Amino acid sequence: MARLDGKVAMITGAGSGLGRACMELFAREGAKVVGVGRTRASLDATVAGLEGEGIAVVADLSQDGAADQAVAAAVAEYGRLDILVHSAAVGYSWEAVSPGTMGPMAETRLDKWREVMGLNLDAAFMIAAATVRQMRQQRGGSIVMVGSAAALGGVPDAHAYAVAKAGVHNLVKHMAVTHVQDGIRTNCLSAGPIDTPMTAEALKPLFDDPATSQMLSPMARVGTPLEMAYGCLYLASDEASYTNGAILNVDGGLTARL
Repeated sequence: MARLDGKVAMITGAGSGLGRACMELFAREGAKVVGVGRTRASLDATVAGLEGEGIAVVADLSQDGAADQAVAAAVAEYGRLDILVHSAAVGYSWEAVSPGTMGPMAETRLDKWREVMGLNLDAAFMIAAATVRQMRQQRGGSIVMVGSAAALGGVPDAHAYAVAKAGVHNLVKHMAVTHVQDGIRTNCLSAGPIDTPMTAEALKPLFDDPATSQMLSPMARVGTPLEMAYGCLYLASDEASYTNGAILNVDGGLTARL
């Protein structure tokens, strides 16, 4: 039996990277998957490649009301929502879209700080809250929020990103304590360096240099989206029935070094 047979899973950031890997893996494991993201074309490409059943929902989760609409779309299609994996976020690649968002604190304007907070922390709060409201009606569910090793120690740049992810880590702990009484488990996958479009340009030169690759990961390589997706699968599945409020580091040993 597949590990997610009979489950309905909503995965944000499903158009690429970790989110797409979760969509593909969760569908293979028997879930009906709902991919949420801001770009229709990339979502449709993800759904077209599934070995299983899934739909795409276009939504900008940083906008008020969008999270509720995404949850409603999942429930309208499949009748319930058993799993949320929230992987949608912006990172280093966002600097090309919105210059000034990934720098150190003293060089970051307030509007750029708020922009990253909206996309990475406000969106996490809103999709988590909307999902909890649905799962409380069902008396159960599993929520996996994707965090970052950058939340756990100092980094030289991308300070708004790192602080937003630290907020996600802390939100998970509060949700785990509060909503376990509703039958809802909440956990966090703390991702290390990953080979995704969001980080590839920033990470490639660092991992090409042996002096810096060992500093970034004792394994001296970036992780793959699929390696992260397997961590999300464990946390989401019934195999993790006694796992609640955990921060699971999938980072090649980076956190151990910190």
